[in-house]
Amino acid sequence: MAKHLYRLGGWAFEHPWKTLGIWIATLAIVIACAAAFSGQTSDKFEVPGTESQQAQELLEQKFPEASGATARVVYAAPNGESLASADNRAAVGSSLAAALEAKDVMRVVDPYSAGTIAPDGRIGYADVIYPVPEGEIDDVAREELEATAKPARAAGLEVQFSGGVVEEESETHAEAVGLMLGFVVLAITLASLLAAGMPLITAIVGVMIGITAISAVSGVVDVSESTPTLATMLGLAVGIDYALFILSRYRQNLADGHDLREAAALATATAGSAVVFAGGTVVIALVGLLVVNIPFLSVMGVSAAATVAIAVLIALTMLPALIGAAGSRMTRVNRILSRRTNGRSSRVRDPIGARWVRFVLRRPLVVIGISITALLVIATPALDLRLGLPDGGSQPEGDTEREAYDLLTEGFGPGFNGTLTGVVDAPDLSKAERDEIGNRIVEGLSTFPGVAAVSPPVHNEDGSLTIVQVTPTSGPASEETENLVNTLRDRADEVHETTGVDPYVTGTTALNIDTSSQLSASLPSYILVVVGLALLLLGIVFRSILVPVKAAAGFLLTIASAMGITVWVFQQGHLNDLFAVSQTAPIISFLPILMIGILFGLAMDYEVFLVSRMREAYVHSGDARESIVTGFAQSARVVTAAAIIMFGVFGAFVLSDDPVIKSIGLALACGVLIDAFVVRMTLVPAVLAVLGDRAWSLPERLEKVLPNLDIEGESLESETPPSRAKNRSVATGTPA
Repeated sequence: MAKHLYRLGGWAFEHPWKTLGIWIATLAIVIACAAAFSGQTSDKFEVPGTESQQAQELLEQKFPEASGATARVVYAAPNGESLASADNRAAVGSSLAAALEAKDVMRVVDPYSAGTIAPDGRIGYADVIYPVPEGEIDDVAREELEATAKPARAAGLEVQFSGGVVEEESETHAEAVGLMLGFVVLAITLASLLAAGMPLITAIVGVMIGITAISAVSGVVDVSESTPTLATMLGLAVGIDYALFILSRYRQNLADGHDLREAAALATATAGSAVVFAGGTVVIALVGLLVVNIPFLSVMGVSAAATVAIAVLIALTMLPALIGAAGSRMTRVNRILSRRTNGRSSRVRDPIGARWVRFVLRRPLVVIGISITALLVIATPALDLRLGLPDGGSQPEGDTEREAYDLLTEGFGPGFNGTLTGVVDAPDLSKAERDEIGNRIVEGLSTFPGVAAVSPPVHNEDGSLTIVQVTPTSGPASEETENLVNTLRDRADEVHETTGVDPYVTGTTALNIDTSSQLSASLPSYILVVVGLALLLLGIVFRSILVPVKAAAGFLLTIASAMGITVWVFQQGHLNDLFAVSQTAPIISFLPILMIGILFGLAMDYEVFLVSRMREAYVHSGDARESIVTGFAQSARVVTAAAIIMFGVFGAFVLSDDPVIKSIGLALACGVLIDAFVVRMTLVPAVLAVLGDRAWSLPERLEKVLPNLDIEGESLESETPPSRAKNRSVATGTPA
């Protein structure tokens, strides 16, 4: 691998404008494709094989007019007034008349005729029914529906919308915050504005290509609203970090006496090999989300993986090209720093990294004990983990979904925000038999524990399919509602056995419950796959068994700790004001699997860049303990900068109003911080010190079987003739 990357980096350095032109042309092509083929993002969730999805497909097939989207318009009169007054009733009527004329609307259910007015008369709701799913409603139709609130609002009524058709957009500029922090850290680390700008340029170009490509495919693939944000978050973080690793190695190569071209090629070969490995692990872990078999999560994983792959390619090609375009200007800071370092070398202590690792190595067992104990304590809240999907109550205050949720809860109870749909498929029964079964089901559900209300049965055109709306007494994200769904399905099985008809429970709430259940069931196997992948890949890279085992164990501690913090904030409600969390709720059901996939690759980043330098030092010296100090001192500064940048990029997304993005940002930011500073920079050197020479041993049979990836660049001797170092005097103007 190192040989190929050496040639690639050297070619990009020698042909900077051609390389940059290729990437600019690629971006232009992708932008053109996005303009021609892009579609809308949506919140459509499908979980193949679940009961709720089967029922939804049955509705689309036999009762399409009942399978479309429903927007609920909630009206509230001022305190002391009623919606029944003549003026308020006229205002609501004008609003509903406008809704009936809005684009794509099939039917509007009047609250006065349907009886959907709260007992106190102040709050009521109307359902606006569309013949198509929510994801197929275009922006014009959404805007026309939102405009129907004007007559009622002009009369002094409060009007809010639920159902996801009307959405309010907010700008948090999280990307800009992350980029600014990244630039500051890079400028301090590299002591050069020119050098600091290069990782930002490569990361921005990579993200632009990635998210524009996602937009281009959104016309043919359902892309969730969170997908571009996740791709941006991850693309910026890894794009900056990968470029930083290569750029730091390039500058070290210059300091070691290599000429400009040689330094760039060697950096691409050595640090670039580690980037390929680290990026590959992220890609594999994200693509592995396909095995969960949930379409929106699969698209999210593949999109993020593609953005990471682009970041790797850009770091290996565009960065050497930028270095080549900068020419000798990149060496000026190196010469200044070298003179400063030489001038005060006699009075300056060891770098902070060297001092820290020597402190760790003095009492490695104590450090291991304290670190593991602290991480386990932080992880304790994760034992209370509950998974679910966000509802209107988790939206920020002021958002129309949240306001509608609160009004419905106030007027009717929390269950009206999580209505279940009962579907009865009885094609072989007579009309009289179907009516009898429908009435019996309604009567039974009306007295069922946990059910607040049941609608009259509605039949499709041929009468073979019947639906009823079941309103729970509890909210959509509550454990009581989940228990109700499970109990109803148990009773449905009994009905099937005694009558032969097929009852189902579906609806958004039931689909969310099924999604969480399937993800919970997939989590253990996914962890085993990721940990197994870590053991295999690290075994190949480090030619060791104990190092991979140590790395995998540390990764599990990282995941548990990050999840513990996330549960502590979002589910248990601590520091809600600080993080602007509107209300406690179960953890987003796909967060654990997504976090494992992303943090696995990032943890391997730090593992590779730290431990590969330690192994390189051990191969040359044979001193296990001193090689830890040497390798750590050489890589600690850049790993620290990379972790701070990644923490800043992920942490900036905590500013988002979207609870999904907010929780993902917090989980990843905490995971990066814990993994970099506690696991990799504290536990790793302590454990390696305890293991000694055993850490770098590999059974002879495995030594012969495992391929040699050559991350350290041992095969480059034939590619790097010593005479090239002499060219440094010509390129930099200093003695070779």
